[in-house]
Amino acid sequence: MTKKQRAALAVEALKAEYPDAICSLDYPDPLRLLIAVRLSAQCTDARVNLVTPGLFARFPTLEAFCEGTEEEIGELIRSCGFYNTKSKDILQMCRMIRDDFGGKVPDTMEDLLKLPGVGRKTANLILGDVFGQPAVVTDTHCIRIAGRLGLTGNTAPEKVEQDLRAVLPPEESNDFCHRLVLHGRAVCTARKAYCGKCCMASFCKKAGVGPGGEKLSPKKK
Repeated sequence: MTKKQRAALAVEALKAEYPDAICSLDYPDPLRLLIAVRLSAQCTDARVNLVTPGLFARFPTLEAFCEGTEEEIGELIRSCGFYNTKSKDILQMCRMIRDDFGGKVPDTMEDLLKLPGVGRKTANLILGDVFGQPAVVTDTHCIRIAGRLGLTGNTAPEKVEQDLRAVLPPEESNDFCHRLVLHGRAVCTARKAYCGKCCMASFCKKAGVGPGGEKLSPKKK
């Protein structure tokens, strides 16, 4: 079984298990998704979703954020952790969007990476969810499960992204990554892989399946 074949099986299995592949962050527009993703670094999406209503009520527009201060933004996002750094990034990214990008969130990887606090993971999420472009969001769930499946031997996010782009159908990659998050929370957790209830156990290397589909002994894994 090739990596592309294994990836195709994974795509279909996760589609059946999690038909609704959506971002777990609540957002009504591209700017608010960008800010929510920045807040989610080393913080749960659930916590971010509790914080953003108050933040966006105080700063309902790009211009409102641009006229704000790091201190005021920081107070509103304190419970998300690292609020000093995140408030600085949010203020600077909003001003850059206003001054350099005509008030619109950029739609290319190159331009998104120019924004303070934006790395490839964030940029891929914006490109996939907002602009409908092929994207691979290599968060911790994606990296862990892709490795267990045998789709990558890397752990560095950019290398995992490259490996997955090579085996996933481009039109499926963004939703695939959303489904990995759901699967990583429910079944293939960081602490333990519950292979007995996994929809991908029949072809997953972690579950002990060889390249020809045969069951392996623990020594051959």
